[in-house]
Formats: sequence, structure tokens, C-alpha cells
Amino acid sequence: MSVRRIAAIVLRQLYLFRGSPARILPLFGWVAIDIVLWGFITRYLNSVTASGYNFVPAFLGAVLLWDFFTRVMQGVTTAFFEDVWSRNFLNLFATPLRISEYLAGLILASVWTSAIGLSVMLGLASGVFGISLFPYGWLLIPFFLVLFLCGIALGIFASGIVLRFGPAAEWLIWPIPAMLSPFAGVFYPLSILPQWMRWISRALPPSYVFEGMRAILAGHRAPAPDLLMGSALASICLALACWYFLRVYRHVLRTGLIARYSAETVS
Repeated sequence: MSVRRIAAIVLRQLYLFRGSPARILPLFGWVAIDIVLWGFITRYLNSVTASGYNFVPAFLGAVLLWDFFTRVMQGVTTAFFEDVWSRNFLNLFATPLRISEYLAGLILASVWTSAIGLSVMLGLASGVFGISLFPYGWLLIPFFLVLFLCGIALGIFASGIVLRFGPAAEWLIWPIPAMLSPFAGVFYPLSILPQWMRWISRALPPSYVFEGMRAILAGHRAPAPDLLMGSALASICLALACWYFLRVYRHVLRTGLIARYSAETVS
């Protein structure tokens, strides 16, 4: 792979943000609203319950981790959609750019966009609501790694769906994180789910992160085997997503469906 061609994909995204301030606000605007909203909700729950349970690290920490996962996924899909919206996809692959280099550029673009959102979330959560990440210690690394790999995998898979079924399929992509959240156990333990939902949950890497987070907040040690399982599943998901995107790309190239992404295509 060519580093220069990968850097060109990332640079294109930087130019898009530099030339349009409206693109910058969503990088931190929605996550800031989520943190503020859930921060005050958790404070209210603390004030009306007599259980002595602190809802701030449990709920606000879950929101922070889930928003990071969502931001990583959307970092990939939005970068891909920029080429779909501008009908620039065909022009890119008229160059010597390889599909692996294109995917690497999308991933790197997602890294810096999600990093901005994460910085804002951490600043608000710690500065305004006093949440601390120190109790997690070194486990923050596998937590964020699992969510990052899974978010990248979901973003690539979602981009493959749009590539295969056309720009209209974009509306199938945005609800995906919300559809997965009940199975991931973002705000509640998996033990309260029906058995059939637990089987799906065990196949989702984020569920291991949130179970580990709750175990730490309860004063227990996070089960290392579960985190290893989550990391392994996230890696498998990433490999399968890349395979799917490559397979779809070859299909649309062979059948001529890629022409619908041309600037000359009317519909």
C-alpha cells in the first residue's frame, strides 16, 4: 500500500472540514448534548433514590463509551458518504488507488474525527459532572480498543451495504447503532435479557465492554477472558467487514453498478 495515497484520502477529508464549518459542529455537538443530557439525568436519579447507588459513573460512563463507538462508525461511513454525495467514487478509482488504501484512508479519517468527539466527551464528563476514568486503570485500553475495532468494522460493513444497494440505502445505516444498543447491554446487565437476546449479545463485542465496566463499578475485577473474547470478536468482525466490502466492490465493478456513483449519472 502507498502511504501517499492513503494520506491523500485523509487530506481530502481535512479539506472538506476546513472548507465547511458546518461539518465541524457534528464532530462534537451531538456528543456534547448527550453528555450534558445524561449527566443531569444521572444527577436527578441520585437525588430521588435512597439506595446510595451512584448513577453518574454507571450511566454517564456507558453513554461516553457508546457515543465513542457510534462516532467511530460514523467517522467511516460519513467519509464514504462524502464521496457518494459528491459522486466522486468512480473518479477515485479511475486513479491507481487500491481499495485497501481507500479503506485505510477512511479508517484514519475516523481516528481523528472520533478523537475530537472523545476529547469533548471526556472534558465535559470530568469537568462538569466529575466522572473519573481512573477506576478502570489499564482496562481503558482494551475497552476503547474493542469499541474502536467494532466501530470500524460496522462502518466498513455499512459502507459496503450502500455500495452494493446504492445511495438510497444510506437511510438503512444511521439507525444501526440504536438497533444494536438493546443487545449490547449499554445501560443494563445482560442477565435481565431473554435467553434469545443473550445469544445475540454474546456475539456483539461491545457487550463485553459494558459488562466489564459494570463489574468494575461494582467493585469486582473485570473478567479478562471476556475482554479477550470481545477483542477476538471485534478483530473477526473487522476482517469480515473488509472481506465483505472488497467482495461488494468487485461485484459492482464487474456488473457496472459502480457507474451509478459517477458524476455523469443522473439517477
